[in-house]
Amino acid sequence: MNYRSIIKAPIITEKSAGLAGHNTYVFSVDIKANKTQIKQAIENIFNVKVENVNTINVKPKKKRVGRYVGKTNRVKKAIVKLKEGSSIELN
Repeated sequence: MNYRSIIKAPIITEKSAGLAGHNTYVFSVDIKANKTQIKQAIENIFNVKVENVNTINVKPKKKRVGRYVGKTNRVKKAIVKLKEGSSIELN
């Protein structure tokens, strides 16, 4: 798997911005990726050292548009804590 296909995008919210002060960042990742693949991808893309990785599987929610019922997409989030002295510039 390509490293760029594992890490889709950073998730920038108020909560994730608060975590950035503690050297922790949140990313949207591929659903099939495991923690070691995510760790290797972050280390190679951003040239930093990762301390640990936590993952969250967000289940799809039912949404309705008129008479049609569907679901939102499944998402996997990765909360990545970096070692001291490492940081990522997200802009």
